[in-house]
Amino acid sequence: MTDPTPDDAQLRGALDRVRTEVGKAVVGQDGAVTGLIIALLADGHVLLEGVPGVAKTLLVRTLSRTLRLETRRVQFTPDLMPGDVTGSLAYDPRSGEFAFREGPVFTNLLLADEINRTPPKTQSALLEAMEERQVSVDGVTRPLPRPFLVAATQNPIEYEGTYALPEAQLDRFLLKLVLDVPEREAEVAMLRRHADGFDPHDLAAAGVEPVLGAAELLAARAAARRVGVADDVLAYVVDLARATRRSPSMRLGVSPRAVAGLLAAAKAWAWLTGVEKVTPDHVQAMLLPAWRHRVQLRPEAELEGVSVDQVLRSVVQQVQVPL
Repeated sequence: MTDPTPDDAQLRGALDRVRTEVGKAVVGQDGAVTGLIIALLADGHVLLEGVPGVAKTLLVRTLSRTLRLETRRVQFTPDLMPGDVTGSLAYDPRSGEFAFREGPVFTNLLLADEINRTPPKTQSALLEAMEERQVSVDGVTRPLPRPFLVAATQNPIEYEGTYALPEAQLDRFLLKLVLDVPEREAEVAMLRRHADGFDPHDLAAAGVEPVLGAAELLAARAAARRVGVADDVLAYVVDLARATRRSPSMRLGVSPRAVAGLLAAAKAWAWLTGVEKVTPDHVQAMLLPAWRHRVQLRPEAELEGVSVDQVLRSVVQQVQVPL
């Protein structure tokens, strides 16, 4: 006899426990935790950016421990080859034939650590996997496990030894979450944990427990997809996108994929907060993480010190909100 499908309240409760478990190891990054949960719900990949030491890798490692899913990690380095990620053909002396050896991408949650420290050729090895959930090697296409999520970390591009991710790669990420240095109170709380013996390499000792499996995650995704969206809200999302393309500060506005991504993130956020229909508030809340990595400023705007987030906020202010 199969277990009954959990209802929405139970699924939200499980995701809330995920947040609690992550909080046992990571302090002061509540927004990033919420963003990762929304990415899980919306079946999208997430890029985490921040200076070294703000717990980007620890955050993903802790999240992976709360999920009963297979997780693998790839440390991206300048000498990493595409086959090191996707897998490659290797000669088997016993059979006398070449056999495919799966790379770490064949998993449910892939931690792509410091993804911008490897050249674009290796970065692009993830394009097919992220978009189509499959890998093609030597003319053979192999599907990836479901669910499949890439959680990538990167240092700001002005840091030494980094390669800017190409536009096609960035467009595959549903969300870009920026992790800042925590506030004073959060940093004091973090230091207290370390003073009391917290070891970030031993999450089991910190009491982090798995609380969510693949079946529950897929059920939560299905529930989030059922969230309704009125026609005027759909038009509002499109108007916001068209405004980025017309902005005098933008060299490149958002793509249609970005429009669909923002809607998926807004639906996930609406469901997570217990709302049956997407509102303009949900759209606005998810606009920055969903679009900040998909647009490009004009050089003159960059010279003036304008940031992408500032331009996107001005776009939100300029577009009329449906009543």
